Amino acid sequence: MAGQLIVSISGVRDRTLADVEAFRADLDRRHVPASYLVAPRRKGGYRLDADPEAVQWLTDRRAGGDAIVMHGYDEAATKKRRSEFATLPAHEANLRLMGADRVLEHLGLRTRLFAAPGWTVSQGVVTTLPRNGFRLLAGVDGVTDLVRSTTSRARVLGIGEGFLTEPWWCRTLVLSAERTARRSGTVRIAVAAGQLKRPGPRQAVLDAVELALMHGCVPAVYQWDAKPALTDAA
Repeated sequence: MAGQLIVSISGVRDRTLADVEAFRADLDRRHVPASYLVAPRRKGGYRLDADPEAVQWLTDRRAGGDAIVMHGYDEAATKKRRSEFATLPAHEANLRLMGADRVLEHLGLRTRLFAAPGWTVSQGVVTTLPRNGFRLLAGVDGVTDLVRSTTSRARVLGIGEGFLTEPWWCRTLVLSAERTARRSGTVRIAVAAGQLKRPGPRQAVLDAVELALMHGCVPAVYQWDAKPALTDAA
């Protein structure tokens, strides 16, 4: 059975949109879709509802077959700070999920897919997500179908936003992607939009994509399918 390739991009906003568009064009040429990790707010006062250009671009991309994944509410993960949903009890997680859901629904970007900043969630979050209608949780070590309570194991490989960005790590990411692809596994690559203007990280992601495709991985996005016969993490 062939493996899968899932590429996700976080931090799409006014000041990163040009770099994201150029990178998305690179993926288009390889016939690879993308999943966008979207949060209503970001540190520094950024608000998605005050960025109509990014909202329209994301709307158009989803209409073209890409995916929107809720990526928390307002706190990105860094190397020094645990992510927004890593330790939250169920009650607090519920409030943040409802708040983010309302904003994304208002913007026409509502989604039933969730990936926390830093890709790590507490048990309270796992309990709360399906109660709020979410069907898929993309975590650091796998993708969980919240309806069927099954998990497809596949570790995410990332650059930026909680992941390293140094040259040695970029090389490690490429090698790890190739190993996974050789085993017909699911290659999950995540990149922060702010890193796409840097030649090293950008090329590392494209190299990993090329190797995954060379080894037969099928390009996909994060999505939940009601048909249980299909791959849960597709």
